[in-house]
Amino acid sequence: MAKIVPITKTEFGAKLWRRYSSYSFAAGDAIAPLVMQELPKAQLSLPIGFALKDGQAFPVAVQGLKPGVNMLVNADGSWRGRYIPAAYRGYPFVLADTEDNKQVLCIDADSDLVSDTEGEPFFTPEGEPSKALSEVLSFLQQINQDRMRTLEMCKVLQKHNLLQPWPIKVKFDTQEQQVDGLFRVDERALNALEYDAYKEVSKAGVLPLAYCQLLSMQHLQDLGRLYSDALKQQGTTPEVPDVDKIFGEKVDDDLFNFNF
Repeated sequence: MAKIVPITKTEFGAKLWRRYSSYSFAAGDAIAPLVMQELPKAQLSLPIGFALKDGQAFPVAVQGLKPGVNMLVNADGSWRGRYIPAAYRGYPFVLADTEDNKQVLCIDADSDLVSDTEGEPFFTPEGEPSKALSEVLSFLQQINQDRMRTLEMCKVLQKHNLLQPWPIKVKFDTQEQQVDGLFRVDERALNALEYDAYKEVSKAGVLPLAYCQLLSMQHLQDLGRLYSDALKQQGTTPEVPDVDKIFGEKVDDDLFNFNF
């Protein structure tokens, strides 16, 4: 687990940080959170679904079919996909909430990217945040603001019952395994909205979110092929995933099937 610590002049005034050159830190992420601003690009290459946390839906990139495995990170740490979720592009920095509902810029102290001898300074000689650090903070704040907007959109989807379970059945020759816990847009319910409800959904800007998710589902088969190829290289048979560890809340419904 990452060791997240606040960045203070006392602790980091004389230290330096290096930019990441490997995505190994994301190798254990079966899903990654997404925000609305990045969905038009993400949907071109990544399967997108919705996950739930405390009953709140939010969009995620589907990156693996079993817990602790991100099929888009190669063994050497390079990224295999065409799009990299914004959640990773601020690494090793993160915005964290304080008890008084404020946000502070933090860093993963176990990232091996903090140094005493090489890299970029956290602070200027005058004790002000360096330009590079300020740029990271601005980027994270922008993503956080868009995340709040995205969550509001998802609330509208939930209000009008426009999300449905998206269980996935993966077939390998004669073996099948099921992955549950994701949700998808219910296209039939979306198309059947009455005028007032449709107007609310449209005014909230939810339609682009919905259609990005629906269009992205075609990429799930590509992810399945990666998983199948990896298993063949290892000479192993697929294991039934612990779905609670991958996606959180388990659901039971009809299945989205694909073969490869």
